[in-house]
Amino acid sequence: MVKTQFIIYINTTKDKVWKALWNDDLFCDWASIIDEGTYKIGEIKEGQTIQFISSVNGYGVTSLVEKLILYEFILFKHNVDTFEKGKQVRDKEWTGGKESYLLNEQNGVTTLVVEMDLPKNQIETFKIRVPKALERIKNLAEHL
Repeated sequence: MVKTQFIIYINTTKDKVWKALWNDDLFCDWASIIDEGTYKIGEIKEGQTIQFISSVNGYGVTSLVEKLILYEFILFKHNVDTFEKGKQVRDKEWTGGKESYLLNEQNGVTTLVVEMDLPKNQIETFKIRVPKALERIKNLAEHL
């Protein structure tokens, strides 16, 4: 896995960015840019397990919310790769990787820093898709 970082500046408060990130409908909107049809099952609570699954191909990952500071930081640890809409275990492409979202607000501008452990064969794809998803998050948050 390769740790990769993405940063975007959003002209709104961090609570609106947080809502754009994790509200179910808004999450599906931007996450589908990365992997078409992505949705989540579970609650964003520290210590809870959550699944991220593509409704198009059924592939996904089951992750632990390892650390949560509401409106500021969330860290996911990817525990198992899945298919068949989260019902079956598959190859360990993402297993053991981490993904975090850090929000810092100053003067009404929120800096969003996303760090992801990416499988080597996914780096080029994510370098294209994640910045597009971040632009979508920016647009959603600035219009809440």
